[in-house]
Amino acid sequence: MNASSASISIGVGLPAAVPGAPAAAVGSWAAEAERLGFRSVGVLDRLVYDCLDPLVALAAAAERTERVELLTTVLTVPSRQNAIVLAKQLAGVELLSGGRLTGGLALGGWPEDYVASGVPTKGRGAVFDAMLATMSRVWAGELAGAGGPIPALPEGRPRLLFGGFAEASFTRAARLGDGWVAPFFGADALADGIAGVHEAWARARRPDRPRIVVERYFCLGRDAERTADDYLLHYYGPPFVAAARADTLTSSELIAAEVERLADAGCDDLLLFPCSGELEQLRRLADALELSSR
Repeated sequence: MNASSASISIGVGLPAAVPGAPAAAVGSWAAEAERLGFRSVGVLDRLVYDCLDPLVALAAAAERTERVELLTTVLTVPSRQNAIVLAKQLAGVELLSGGRLTGGLALGGWPEDYVASGVPTKGRGAVFDAMLATMSRVWAGELAGAGGPIPALPEGRPRLLFGGFAEASFTRAARLGDGWVAPFFGADALADGIAGVHEAWARARRPDRPRIVVERYFCLGRDAERTADDYLLHYYGPPFVAAARADTLTSSELIAAEVERLADAGCDDLLLFPCSGELEQLRRLADALELSSR
């Protein structure tokens, strides 16, 4: 790998959204990921699907690790409705992990999740902003004087990233966060999003640069192609499976090329999410990335 690809931080997704993967395996995955040298572990969020709640999964990971960053990429906020409850849950993972949580937050793109939670999609941007304001007050300890949910967290904790493609998403990131969570697939969407968030940073006159976090699916070893096909069809269904599959990495060569491409595109972090819950996938991935030499 060249110098630019060596500069990108590599994390791994937990198998919390792989149907059939034992729930108890999440902690083992996190511990093994830390041992192998991954910089972070991540989870995605979906209500109407066979998966663990992302904050439950990260709490399990927090208990089995000491160093890796814990990320949600991304957590759907408006469908959770109660901002104080959600703020307390996020603060709990932050405290359990000793300050290692980075919450990637977004509106969420699965309509069935909103139907199941009883929250209308219309006006959800305003709901999101109102919830964020309340969550910030909780973390600042402004409600503690009235027997509030938590004492104040250190300033700037937990760290926040934001997903989404609208200008409002980039503005939220520049106003409240450290950067942007890119989608799992789509070169044009990635390029447009990176440009959009940098423009938002410039409008906000921030002196720093936005952190860009991107995800990809991977599957390695025997039957990798079939396993990836089956999982992505199950997760995305016919409308989106082809687009997701096009950017899924099923060989060491594809992984190396994608790491280099994403680093050159301006991404700071790459999280590789498994299509299989087998722990051996982690070891194969570490070998493909040559983590011991990074």
